[in-house]
Amino acid sequence: MLIKRAYRTELDPNNVQKTNLMKHCGAARFAYNWGIQRKEEVYRMNQLPVPHIKTPTAIDLHKELVVLKQGGLSWMYEVSKCAPQEALRDLDVAYKNFFEKRAGHPRFKSRKNRIGSFRLTGSIKAHDDRIQLPRLGKIRLKEKGHLPTDTRVLSTTVSEQAGRWFVSIGVEEEIEAPEIDGEVVGIDLGISRLAVVSDGTFIENPRALKVHERKLKSLQKEVSRKKKGSHNRKKVVRKLARQHLKISSIRKDAMHKATTELAKSKSALVVESLNVNGMLKNHCLAKAISDSSFGEFLRRLKYKAEWYGATIIEADMFYPSTKRCSNCGAVKDEMPLSQRVYRCEFCGFEADRDLNAALNLKAVAVSSPETLNACMSGRKTSSSLMMERTAMNQEPNAIRGVLNG
Repeated sequence: MLIKRAYRTELDPNNVQKTNLMKHCGAARFAYNWGIQRKEEVYRMNQLPVPHIKTPTAIDLHKELVVLKQGGLSWMYEVSKCAPQEALRDLDVAYKNFFEKRAGHPRFKSRKNRIGSFRLTGSIKAHDDRIQLPRLGKIRLKEKGHLPTDTRVLSTTVSEQAGRWFVSIGVEEEIEAPEIDGEVVGIDLGISRLAVVSDGTFIENPRALKVHERKLKSLQKEVSRKKKGSHNRKKVVRKLARQHLKISSIRKDAMHKATTELAKSKSALVVESLNVNGMLKNHCLAKAISDSSFGEFLRRLKYKAEWYGATIIEADMFYPSTKRCSNCGAVKDEMPLSQRVYRCEFCGFEADRDLNAALNLKAVAVSSPETLNACMSGRKTSSSLMMERTAMNQEPNAIRGVLNG
C-alpha cells in the first residue's frame, strides 16, 4: 500500500545558515503579501465599468515576479525560486478556501510575531545526520537517523518556532497491507482524561496549558511591563514563545502516543462526531476543551487508522452515549457534568461516566451489522439515525433492547 507521510525534526544550523533561512522566509512572506495586493488590485479594477480582467493565478503572479526580479527585487536571486513560488500556490489555496466558505479572507503576514516558514521542492536529499536543501546546502540535524534516506522526497517545509528551526519532509512510502486481529472498542473523549476506551483503558490528559498556565501569565505580565521596542522586551517575548512551544509539544506528544497505540492494537474504533466549535461556546469549559484538542486527536486517529489497517466508525453527534445505560439501554433525561458516576435507576448498573459512554459507543458497532458493513464510510445511515432519534423522543425512559458492552 502506497501512503504519503511526513517526518519532522529539528535543524541545527550555524549562523550563516540561519541568515539564509531567514532570507527564504522573508522572500516567501513578501511573495504572499504581494500576491494578495495584486489580487485585490484586479478585484477593484473589475468593479469599474471596464471589460472583465482575469484574476491572476499562482503561475501568472510568478511570471510577473520573475520580471520584477530583474528590477528592484534583485535581492530575491539570493534565495531559491521555490520559496516565493510555493507561497503563491499557498495563496491560491487560501483564496479557494475563502470562496468555498471554509476559511476567512487571506490576511497579510507580519514578521513581528514570528519569522515564518517556506516550502521547497526539487533536489532534496536526506542523510542520517543532515539534510541537503536547494540553495541552502547541507544543514545538520539535531536528531540522527530519524529521516528516511532511501525514499524520494516530494517537498520540504522549513519553519521557525521560538528561535528553533524545524524541517518537515513529505515522502511516499510503500508499506505492507496491515492485518489487525484486535477487538472493536469505543472511545469517549473527555477533559479530565484525554480518552476512555471501552476495554477499561484510561488515557490521561497531560493538561499542558493548565499545568503551565501560571508560568505563562507571569511571562505575559513581564512582557506588558517592558517598553515596546526595547531589547529586554524582545528577550521576554522569546521566553514566552519558548513556553508556548513547550506546551504545544507536550500536547502533541501525548496525542501521538495515544493515537498510535489505539490504531495499531484495535481492529475498529468507534468515536463520536463532535461539534467542537459549538462546545467552545461554553465559556466555562472553552479553555479546557481547547487544551484537550478533540479535533486534532480525531484527525490523527483517522489517518493512523488508515496506515495500520484499523477502521474508524463515527457515531452521530446526537447519539446519547452519556445518557444511555450500557447494561440495559435505558436513557436518562438529564446527565449533568457534575455527575461523574452513571447510576441506572432501572437495573442498578453503576460505572464511570466516561467508561459507560465508551461502552455505548462500542455497542454502536457490535449491535448493528449494518454499521459494521458500512464502517468504511464512517457513518450510520441517515434513515437508521432518524428512526433511533424518533424512538428516543417517544420513549425517553423506556428500556429499548439489550446493548451488551
